[in-house]
Amino acid sequence: MSAVLILPTFNEKENIAKLVTEIAGLALDLDILIIDDNSPDGTGEIADQLAQEFPLVKVIHREGKLGLGSAYKRGFHYALEHEYANILTMDADFSHHPKYLPRMLEKGQSYDLVIGSRYVPGGGAKNWTIARHIISRSANLYAKILLGIKTNDCTAGFRCYKRVVLEEIHPETILSSGYSFLVEMLYRCESKKFSIYEVPIIFVDRIAGKSKISKNEISKAIKTVLRLRFLG
Repeated sequence: MSAVLILPTFNEKENIAKLVTEIAGLALDLDILIIDDNSPDGTGEIADQLAQEFPLVKVIHREGKLGLGSAYKRGFHYALEHEYANILTMDADFSHHPKYLPRMLEKGQSYDLVIGSRYVPGGGAKNWTIARHIISRSANLYAKILLGIKTNDCTAGFRCYKRVVLEEIHPETILSSGYSFLVEMLYRCESKKFSIYEVPIIFVDRIAGKSKISKNEISKAIKTVLRLRFLG
C-alpha cells in the first residue's frame, strides 16, 4: 500500500461512518488509520465495525483523550513501521472534504509536503463567524512573522507527507501538543528545506459534533511559536 490516511477521532459518531464510506468510494491506493481516544459516544465501536466492512480501515484504540499531537505521533510511528510512501492527515468532521484527496496524493508524488490550504487562490472557509476568521488569520500571521514561515496556511491539518519527511524530522521529538503540533511540524519542514505545495480547499465548519478548538489550544499555540522563535 502506497499511502495511509491518519484520522484522529474523539466523539465523531455522527461523521466517521459517512466519511470512511466516501473515502472508500474514491477507490484510491489508500489505507485509513483511525486513532480513537476512547470516545464516550461510541466512535471507537463504530470504527471497529468499519474495519470489518472495509479491509482498508485499521483502528488504534487509546485509553483516553491524549490530544491531537500525540495521535499524529502514534499514527506516524505506525506509518513508518508499515513502510507507507505517503502519510496523510485530515479532520474527521468533513471540514476537510474527501474530494480533495486525489489532488493531494497526486501532488504528493512531486512534493515533500502537500497542504490543503485555505489561504491560496481558490481556497477559503465556509460557515465561519467573523471571530473565527480573525482568529485563524491572526494565528497564521503571527506564525509567519515570528518564525519566518513562507507557507500561507500554517495551521492546516489537511496534509500529505512523504515518508522521508517523517524520517528526517522525527515527530516523536516534537514538544507541542494539540493544534500547535501542526505549526511546529511545518516550521521543521521549512527549516529542512523540504518542498511544499498548497492545494486550495474550501474548509467547511463542522455541521455535526462539537468543535475541539478551545482557548487553551489557542494559548498553547501562542506559547509554541514563542518557544520556537526564541529557543528553537
